[in-house]
Amino acid sequence: MANPNGSISKRCGCREPQTRRLLGNSCPKLRRKNGAWRSDHGSWQYRVDLPPAPDGRRQEARRAGLDTRDAAVDEIKRIQDLIVIPGNDSQGIGRIRTLILDAIKAGDPLPDPEVIKERYRRRADLNPKITVADWLHTWLAGRRTIRRSTREGYEISIRLHLVPFIGDIRLDQLTIGHLDDMFDKIDARNETIRRIRAGKNPELREAFKGRKVTSDAYKQRIRATLRAALNHAIRIGLIAFNPASWVELPSGKRPRALLWTKERVARWRGTGEIPSPVMVWTPAQTGAFLDHAEAQNDRYYELFHLIAHRGPRRGEACGIHWTDLDLDEASLTIRWQITQHGADTEMGAPKSDAGDRQISLDTATVTVLRQRRARQNAHRLSHGEQWIDNGLVFTEPNGAPLIPDEVTKHFKELVAAADLPPVRLHDLRHGAATLALAAGADMKAVQDLLGHAGIGITADTYAHILPELAREVAENVARLIPRKKTGPR
Repeated sequence: MANPNGSISKRCGCREPQTRRLLGNSCPKLRRKNGAWRSDHGSWQYRVDLPPAPDGRRQEARRAGLDTRDAAVDEIKRIQDLIVIPGNDSQGIGRIRTLILDAIKAGDPLPDPEVIKERYRRRADLNPKITVADWLHTWLAGRRTIRRSTREGYEISIRLHLVPFIGDIRLDQLTIGHLDDMFDKIDARNETIRRIRAGKNPELREAFKGRKVTSDAYKQRIRATLRAALNHAIRIGLIAFNPASWVELPSGKRPRALLWTKERVARWRGTGEIPSPVMVWTPAQTGAFLDHAEAQNDRYYELFHLIAHRGPRRGEACGIHWTDLDLDEASLTIRWQITQHGADTEMGAPKSDAGDRQISLDTATVTVLRQRRARQNAHRLSHGEQWIDNGLVFTEPNGAPLIPDEVTKHFKELVAAADLPPVRLHDLRHGAATLALAAGADMKAVQDLLGHAGIGITADTYAHILPELAREVAENVARLIPRKKTGPR
């Protein structure tokens, strides 16, 4: 007979002295002389019927070892509240039944019916024991429309930082304190890496070879990954609070671009010191680099010229098709980029909606691109049927798409050969931006040129370099005006 209201009994583990038979609920020590239950002997247990299995078999929840009868009554009431949540939804009934039985089997408390009711309403995972690691993997697997590079960034943050430090914490128990501890541990690891790098122990230095300090900017990325995952958990009812939105971190501002002034170049030549991760050449230095590349008939000269003058990203430049160019109208549309993923490359859309843009070209750049077309036509003729026709402007001699990392590697070699102070290939793009600002373009125009999502990115990176660049330009202009040397007045 079905037992939806449950039954409660008390029993113990005593055995009959002669036969060693378990007495169970017939032990005389369970009750006092007046028939009342003794509180110092035995434990309470209950049984309650659950909705039957799909094949009609009886399903029963039972738990023993409870200290009081009230505890048994409370558990039966909780089970009754849980099994009515899904109504007639057969799948939901199965999920609730499994939830109850799993909790009892593991010896865990039964979940709060109100919490489960809200999760069920939002079609969320009903498991109250889901950990941060479980949820991060589930969340990422469900993000099917994000860019590959974005997914890889999330995966790195999850694998290297979030799972090792907070992965085993229950999702609904994650606090700001847990996140403070995580970032404190990351800071401690950073200090260890710095200390060992500065030390002279070769074994320790070898053991820590390749380990990188986690920058303030990257901590912000870790926090952003977790915040996005927890916001989704809130939307589907798994949690009600996002601690990642409240943890305090250093701002992680982008490094400011600095100009390679004469003083900085002299110090770099003497000490090797590079004042900032983002360094920008003066117009004269940019010209010297392009002169060197052109004199060497470098295979990437036209690409470097375009980046230096108009500032497309590396991948955007590699992904330009001839159909994106209108040389008669001096116009370029950025629609594609080649992205590097380890040894693989992928042709895709620009980095953001703002990245899909139209760029005006100067006369010199139009001339260089016409030369590029002539060079490519010569390559096509020399390779004959082996030519790979993919419509790209910048290709290998056989027409194959460029590999962005190879372009970067070649750029570094060319800079060294030109005996110029070091900049990254991406810094050619920064140089194009600062030159545009120096020529009178406003911040909005430079934002559009570069395809930045917000003008704040443009202003934060470049605005402060203008006075320095203006002085450099003024000095260059002054040197063009011949003057007679005169003595002091």
